[in-house]
Amino acid sequence: MSPQDDKPQDEAPQVKEPAAKASAAEEPAVKASAAEEPAVKASAAEEPAADASSTEEPADQASAAEDPERLPIAPASEDAADSSADAQRPSDAGEAEPQRRRRKAKDAAPWQPVPILGGKAAYGFAFLTGFLYFLSFPGIDIWPLSFIALAPLIIALRGQSVRRATGLGWVAGFTMTMFGFYWLLDMLKVFSGFPVPLCALFMALLCGYQAGRIALCGLLYGLTERRGWPASLAFVGAFAASELLYPLLFPWYFGATVHNAPVLLQTADLGGPILVGLVLVAPNLAVAEVVTALWRKRALDRRIVLAGALVPLVAALYGVWRISTVEAQAQASEAVKVGLVQGNSPLLSRQDALKTHLQLTAELKQQGVQLVVWSEAAVSGLFPEKDYEKLLRRLFTGKLGVPTIVGTVLHRPIEPQPAMGRRSRFFNVAVMADAQGHITSRYDKQFLLMFGEYLPFGETFPKLYEWSPNSGSFTPGSSYAPLTLGQHRYATSICYEDINPSFVNELVRQGDPDMLVNMTNDAWFGDTTEPWIHLALAKMRSVEHRRYLLRATNSGISAIVDPVGRVVAHSSPFKEETVVGTARYMRSHTVFGTLGHIPYWIVSVLMGVACFVRRPRRRAPSA
Repeated sequence: MSPQDDKPQDEAPQVKEPAAKASAAEEPAVKASAAEEPAVKASAAEEPAADASSTEEPADQASAAEDPERLPIAPASEDAADSSADAQRPSDAGEAEPQRRRRKAKDAAPWQPVPILGGKAAYGFAFLTGFLYFLSFPGIDIWPLSFIALAPLIIALRGQSVRRATGLGWVAGFTMTMFGFYWLLDMLKVFSGFPVPLCALFMALLCGYQAGRIALCGLLYGLTERRGWPASLAFVGAFAASELLYPLLFPWYFGATVHNAPVLLQTADLGGPILVGLVLVAPNLAVAEVVTALWRKRALDRRIVLAGALVPLVAALYGVWRISTVEAQAQASEAVKVGLVQGNSPLLSRQDALKTHLQLTAELKQQGVQLVVWSEAAVSGLFPEKDYEKLLRRLFTGKLGVPTIVGTVLHRPIEPQPAMGRRSRFFNVAVMADAQGHITSRYDKQFLLMFGEYLPFGETFPKLYEWSPNSGSFTPGSSYAPLTLGQHRYATSICYEDINPSFVNELVRQGDPDMLVNMTNDAWFGDTTEPWIHLALAKMRSVEHRRYLLRATNSGISAIVDPVGRVVAHSSPFKEETVVGTARYMRSHTVFGTLGHIPYWIVSVLMGVACFVRRPRRRAPSA
């Protein structure tokens, strides 16, 4: 890397001739076109102006008189730059044919924005975004930082090459995940059985992969900015597309940073967590614009600053209105007294789990609870799938005396029996038992936890399960049917299925439930920030579908969440207890429930086009 990588490009000389002599000023630019050819060819590598060789600099300086967009001190906006450049060009009618051909070739040259920051400073700004992202995210919960967390990255990305823009996004993402997902290390140590150095390596690899989401944002931004599209619009599109397209092992969304600010959370019923995040992008763009204008000593683009102020304000006003209307709807809906059982059973020693759950359920029944929810796999042991309804009723559901949603594990022998490897299929299930203990319905978990419930390539290489004896080997389910009790339907998710908005959208679309239920066991991650992060991400499902969420966990955080995303009641982590509260049966159709991520798929397609299609330059009318 040359020394030029770490500092912005030297400013081009200012053109002092009056506008009336613009044509004379263009003469050297036309003659310098031969010097520009290497710069045009070099664009295939998409290196920024700051990284260009010295042979390219005269070309940029020669063209500065007719294209202010190439100046280090940029105009207030890209549109203003187009108008300024067009005003200085002679009309086609009065232009000689050779000059016209040269000018058209120059117009076809790649857009070469000038970086605000050099390499080291840019990566420092990317690191700052990652750290601010971590501080604003659930677990730490300094949520007002979400209004500025992305601004350093936006500033750092401006004018960079595609490769560097991708790298900056990855640094921001890696910083955020290494700080925010620190609990991965203990989870891997406990349940993989691997040595600590190997677990640390796996953690770094996982976080490096997770960082790819923001790296994709940087890549899309770099490509579209290079094609001349407005920088702010390019970042908005890149943000939305990256949050939609990048497959995460542990899904999260930037919008979750405001889970404790309900008025800013309500747009989730219009566009899900991505729209909530886009609302926060607006003030970040405004902050970046102010800093950029001061840095480059240019006029402020007031449109960006105004949008940065108005977008969150409008979102907050919408939130106030929606909270009042949803509360009114809830008051008119059927109420039910619910109880959540948090057994706090050890993961690897659960012989007393059933006794604990029976005792706590009996206490809830005495309090007049009408519906009880147990946590994921609350009952220890494996039950054969054949005739499991009768077996469970004889063993414990017939003793409950209150409708209960129970989490357990079923197994089915593999036929024919294999010569080696596992000989049964295991299913992580939720079943609904009525007041008499009869099983009315069943749901099988579909999204399995890597290393905890299965090993990647474990089916292909069974030997991996011998190396990692604490890892499960479950089979995913396939049905979206809800649990049923009388006329009521419960869209049920298990573990981190509740943080996948598309999956819950499908549960609601196919089941048309009047309540959401989640059963979780977050004891895998210890007494860390992970259980709080999980709850914060799950809360958004209540807002997206305007239904109550009953969330029962083995070790916390168990909670009742109302349809505007507020926690009505919750438990403490790693404590044996129950949570009692009132929920309401509600059915509602929302924009996000109907459209899902369709708008963001459209944005993603448009971003794909913008990555390879140059933005047309506006031309001044002929004289």
